[in-house]
Amino acid sequence: MKLHQIFKAAIHEPKKLAAFRLLPIGKTFQYVFIFIMAFTLISFIRYILSGNSLFENSPDLDEYGKSLGGLLYPIALFLQLVISTLYIFVRISIFAYAGTLLAKFFKRRGDFRFIWRTSAIACTVPLLLTMLFDYFSVSDSYSLITTSVVHLAYLGAALRHYPKI
Repeated sequence: MKLHQIFKAAIHEPKKLAAFRLLPIGKTFQYVFIFIMAFTLISFIRYILSGNSLFENSPDLDEYGKSLGGLLYPIALFLQLVISTLYIFVRISIFAYAGTLLAKFFKRRGDFRFIWRTSAIACTVPLLLTMLFDYFSVSDSYSLITTSVVHLAYLGAALRHYPKI
């Protein structure tokens, strides 16, 4: 299955979202890393365009940042990639655990590995919302609650199509 087909189905087809549990883990990682790269690039572009110094609170760090010169940008890009990767994978894992609890509540059969894959694909809309909220500078607590509810809603809709116990 192609990535754009997964993207379209992840937005509005819970039955296919449940079927994505059978995707190879490599395809799931590929799909997630596209979002990680988008997340990272948007964050990096905002960093470049803002022109603000990250170290303006500390004169010593500000001087060190100036001594790095152009080397600061690749370092910033790498760190943003690592932080985005960590954030998204931890988020997927937390919601996968919540999904295992939902599966028990719905009396559905679901191993953590299958629910993790479903959670990874179900994070499509929440991550798009996170990027949108970040662009419009919406409060962090409001955006986190909203995206968490949306993620759980997509995951719950997909879990209803899992096989029964």
